[in-house]
Amino acid sequence: MPAVIVDCAIYRGGRRTDGPADFSDALAEARAEGDAFLWLGLHEATVKEFELVSREFGLHPLAVEDALTAHQRPKLEVYDDSLFMVLKPVVYDHGSDSVSTGELMVFIGDSFVVTVRHGEGAPLAAVRRRLEAEPEVLKHGPTAVMYAVSDAIVDHYIEVAGELQADLEELEADVFAPDGGDGGSGSRSAGTGTPTAARIYGFKRQVLEFRRASGPLAAPMARLSGTGVPFVHEHAQPFFRDVNDHLLHANEQVEGLDRLLSDILSAHLAQMGVRQNDDMRKISAWAAMAAVPTMVAGIYGMNFRHMPELKYVWAYPAVLGFMAIVVFGLYRQFKRRGWL
Repeated sequence: MPAVIVDCAIYRGGRRTDGPADFSDALAEARAEGDAFLWLGLHEATVKEFELVSREFGLHPLAVEDALTAHQRPKLEVYDDSLFMVLKPVVYDHGSDSVSTGELMVFIGDSFVVTVRHGEGAPLAAVRRRLEAEPEVLKHGPTAVMYAVSDAIVDHYIEVAGELQADLEELEADVFAPDGGDGGSGSRSAGTGTPTAARIYGFKRQVLEFRRASGPLAAPMARLSGTGVPFVHEHAQPFFRDVNDHLLHANEQVEGLDRLLSDILSAHLAQMGVRQNDDMRKISAWAAMAAVPTMVAGIYGMNFRHMPELKYVWAYPAVLGFMAIVVFGLYRQFKRRGWL
């Protein structure tokens, strides 16, 4: 268990206090006092490691199964002895300009909070330190922890959305640059070596990953913003409404990114179609100019004895001159129409 326990502490009156090293004894002490609660933080606990925790805290088996298997949608479940919430923190990697998600499960009860984290995203050490610096907030018990964790994750959604917006502006500039594509399926964005369409589709996958984390969280936040949710402090609704407002803002940003990406992809495909049409017109123009001398040369290449102008000295240069005049006339005509 020490390998998976990130932190374990008893909080009395909003302040961290010393308690038993064993979390079972610490839970019993917190329950005995009434105004204290235990916050146990775990990271990627296995079934065997979490079995003692679930037994001591009386966690519901379905919630325990969700906490161990991970890969859950954000949700809020109410059980007889606890409240279970799933959140998906989003992490932006500046090195690869990519988005990844983790999972965070929060159990709250009458006198305890258990957080189970999967992945490297959303470490709770900073949240715990911030709460410990604000005892007036922390004295409201487990509800304060759930609010602080939700607020930190949603605020990070807005930061990641801002990073994606900056990346999207760079992608948009590449797509609409003069050399943003060469008109073929292999057109590449400047300086990346990656096909532009592939970059756009890759970006859409990142936005979709983001939406899978932020979108489903709207229903749990709306529920916490109302009344009648067990184990939630009666005066906590305004704070959860604030978190819900931030979440709505983040979801609007993500939806705007997705719509803009679709527009950029459509514009890029139209741009490629226009360039391909230009290329086809150029090819057709050169083919038409080559067809005239080919036709004349083909006619005079036939092995017939009686053909016009064969016995005249000036016939050969006259035919060459005729072909040159026709080709030049076609060139001027195509140039005037913008085909060349």
